[in-house]
Amino acid sequence: MSAFPPLPLGQRIPASPHAVSCSLPTMRDVRGYEEKDPAVLRHLTSGYPRFVVHPFVRELAQHFVDATPALAPRTLWLTSSARTADALAAHLGAAAEAQRFSSNGLHGASHVTAPKLFARAKTFLQNIGGFLSSREAEDHLVRLGRRPALHPEEIFAGDAAAEVRRHLRRALPTTTATDLWLASSGMSAIYATFRAVTAVQAARGRTIWVQLGWLYLDTIAILKKFSASPADYVYVRDVFDREGLERIFAQHGHRIAGLVAEVPTNPLIQTPDLIALSSLCRDHGVRLVLDPTTASVFNLDVLPHADLVTSSLTKYAASEGDVLAGFVAINPAGPDAAELRQRVAAALDPVYPRDLARLAAQIGRVDDVLERIHANAAPVAAFLEQHPAVKNVFWALHPASRENYRRLARAPNATGGMITFTLRKIGALENFYDRLRLPKGPSFGMTTTLICPFMYLAHYDLVTTPGGLAELAASQLDPDLLRLCVGTEPAEEIIAALAEALG
Repeated sequence: MSAFPPLPLGQRIPASPHAVSCSLPTMRDVRGYEEKDPAVLRHLTSGYPRFVVHPFVRELAQHFVDATPALAPRTLWLTSSARTADALAAHLGAAAEAQRFSSNGLHGASHVTAPKLFARAKTFLQNIGGFLSSREAEDHLVRLGRRPALHPEEIFAGDAAAEVRRHLRRALPTTTATDLWLASSGMSAIYATFRAVTAVQAARGRTIWVQLGWLYLDTIAILKKFSASPADYVYVRDVFDREGLERIFAQHGHRIAGLVAEVPTNPLIQTPDLIALSSLCRDHGVRLVLDPTTASVFNLDVLPHADLVTSSLTKYAASEGDVLAGFVAINPAGPDAAELRQRVAAALDPVYPRDLARLAAQIGRVDDVLERIHANAAPVAAFLEQHPAVKNVFWALHPASRENYRRLARAPNATGGMITFTLRKIGALENFYDRLRLPKGPSFGMTTTLICPFMYLAHYDLVTTPGGLAELAASQLDPDLLRLCVGTEPAEEIIAALAEALG
C-alpha cells in the first residue's frame, strides 16, 4: 500500500478537526482558494488557522450574534485574549464603531458589517496570531450544547507547561522560568517580541527595524505595518551582503532598534553568518531577533548569538500538525534581559490549556521525529539536485551557506525537513503539481510530507501582478518555487512520487 493515498480537495491534514493543513491537490484549487472561488471554498472545512477562521470559532461567534440583538447587524471576532481584543478594536478605529465583547471568559470585538472592515480585522488577527483557539471554541460549544463531545485525542495528563519547557530547555539550557515564554502561536510570539524590543529601544531614539533576507509573510507584515513609520522599515535583500549591512549600521546604527533574521530563511533556506551578524548588532546596540522555525531550535544552537529567539512550536514539536503554539526565549546575558522579560510577558497571549496539553503529548517525540526526517532529507535533496527537470534546489546544506549552517547545527545531519526547488522548464509547475501524489497543503514540520507552491499560497498578490513579480525577481525568488517538507514516510516512496511527477 502506498504511503500517499489520494487526498481530496479540503481533506484535513491530519484527520482532526484541529488540523493546521488541508489538501489543495491541483493548481486550480490553489488559485480558487486564493481567489475565494465558491466552487473551491465549499470543499474546505478548515485551513491553516491564521488564514482560515476555524469553523468552531465561526460557529461560536455566530451563536453570540444570534443570541445578542445588539450584535445582529455587526461582525464579531473572537480573539485569543482580552489584550488582543482591545488591540483589534483600536486597530479598526472610530469609523468601524468597534465595540469590545466579553462572555464567560471569552473576548472579542465587533464592528459594523462592511467588506473592507472585515478584511482589515481578519488581516490584523492573521498577522499577529490573534484568533481564538479552535480547542477553546470547541470547549465552549460543548458547554453550550452545540457539540456533543470533544474530539478524542491524546493529551498530557500532568503539568503541560512544565513538560513543554523541560524539552525546550534541552535546546535552550541557559534559560530560566522567566526567560522562556510560551505563546498561543508563532506569530503571537514574534509580535510580542517586536513590541517588547520596540518599547525598550524607543526610549533611546531607536525606531528602525531591519529585515534580513526574505522572511515569512506575517513577519514581514509586522515589520512593515507596525514600525513607527515607513522610513523605519529597512529590507536588506541579500543575507550574505555583510558589507552592505555594515554600511547601513555605520550610517544608521544609533537609530536601529532591532534586526530580524530567520535561521535559515523561508523559503530560500539561507543561513547568514550569525557570528558576524551578532557581533555587528552588539557593537551598535541593536537587538538581534532570531527565528529558527524553518529547521527547528532542536537542531540549531542560536540563543548565544541572539538577544531573543522566537519560534513556532506548530512545526516539528507538534509534529502531528494539530496545534498552534510558539515561544520566546530571552538571552539572560543580553543587555536588556531584565526589561525584555517584563515586556514580553506583558505582550504575549498564552497557550490555551488544552492546546498546551496536546503539545506536551507530542513534544517528547521530537527527537525521534527529527531523526527520521533527517534520514529522509539528504537523499530527497540529492535526488532533486541530480534530476534534469529540476533547476535549483535549496536546503540547509546548500553550498552557499552550508558552513554558516553547520556552525550552528547540533549534529552534522540536523538539517530539518524543508527543501525548496524550481523546475527547469518554464510553465511546468501546473503539470508537475497536479500529477504529484504527495500530500499538498500549507504548513511544514509534520510527520506527514507536505508540498505546496509556496509563493502562490503566501504571496498570491505578488505572483499575479507585474509589480509583484518584479519584487520577487529583485529578491531572487521564482514565483513557481515549490516548498517541500519531508516527513517520516519511507524516503524511497517520497522519491518515487517526485520521480513519477517529474517524468
